[in-house]
Amino acid sequence: MNPPSGNPVSAVPAARAPRETGLRRAYLILRCLVLWIVSGIHFFLVCSLLILMAVFIDPRKNDRPQRIFSRTVVRLAGARIEVRRAPGFDPQRTSFFIVNHVNLFDPFVLYSAVPQFIRGLELESHFKIPVYGWMMKRFGNVPVPDETQPSDLKRMWKMTREALENGVSLVVFPEGGRTRDGRVGAFKDGGFRMAQQFGYPIVPVSLVGAFEFNNKDTWMLRPSKIVVHIHDTIETRGLHKQDVPALRERVREIIAQPIEEAMRG
Repeated sequence: MNPPSGNPVSAVPAARAPRETGLRRAYLILRCLVLWIVSGIHFFLVCSLLILMAVFIDPRKNDRPQRIFSRTVVRLAGARIEVRRAPGFDPQRTSFFIVNHVNLFDPFVLYSAVPQFIRGLELESHFKIPVYGWMMKRFGNVPVPDETQPSDLKRMWKMTREALENGVSLVVFPEGGRTRDGRVGAFKDGGFRMAQQFGYPIVPVSLVGAFEFNNKDTWMLRPSKIVVHIHDTIETRGLHKQDVPALRERVREIIAQPIEEAMRG
C-alpha cells in the first residue's frame, strides 16, 4: 500500500461529547460494561457457530444468518442503524466498497447495511490476534501485509482478484486506521489502484454517527443512531494509472460530505 498523500484534510470541528453529570456518567459506565460483556459473548459464541456452519455450507448460501448476527452485535452494543441508498447505487454489481473507518463495530454495521455478500481487506497483523484472528481468517477476509514485500503484495492482489471473480464484493478502509477526531483522513491509493486495474466499480460509503457511538480513544459505548450512506456506483473501466489520484480524492469528498454536514449541525 502507498503512504497517505499530502493532500489537505477539510478543517471541520471535531465531534465533542456532551457535558455529563457525575450520576449520568456513572450510569453510562455501568451500561457500557454490560453492553461490552453481552455483545462480546454474543460475538464469540455465534461467530464460532457460523464458522463451523461454513465448513458444511457455502457461506454465500448462509448469508442471512450472518446479517442477523451482525445486526444483533450492533444492537446489543446500543446503536441503531439507518441505511440511505443513493439512486445510482447498483446492488447487482460486484464492487469495492470504500468506507471511512471509525471504530471496531464498522464491519458489523456494513454487513448489516450493504445488500451484497461482502468480505473485507484487513491488516495481516490482525490475523495474529488470539481467537479473533483465527475467526476472521476462517470468515474469508483478505490479509493486507503490514510490510510491502513484493511477494506479500502479489499474494494479496491474487486473493483480491479471486474474491472479485467469485462475486465477492470487498470492503476497503483507505485511511489505514480509525479516525481520532471524527474527520475523514487522507486516503491511501491501494484500493483505488486495484479497482482501476481489475476494472471493478467503486461504491463510496459514509458512516455518520459512528464516532459519537464509539471511537478509538475511548471504550465508552453511547446510545446512538448510525446512518449509513451508500452513494452512487462509480465506474473504473477505462481509467488509467494516472487517473487514480483524482479518483481517490473524488471518492474522499463524496464520503466526507455527509459527515462534515453532520458535524457542523
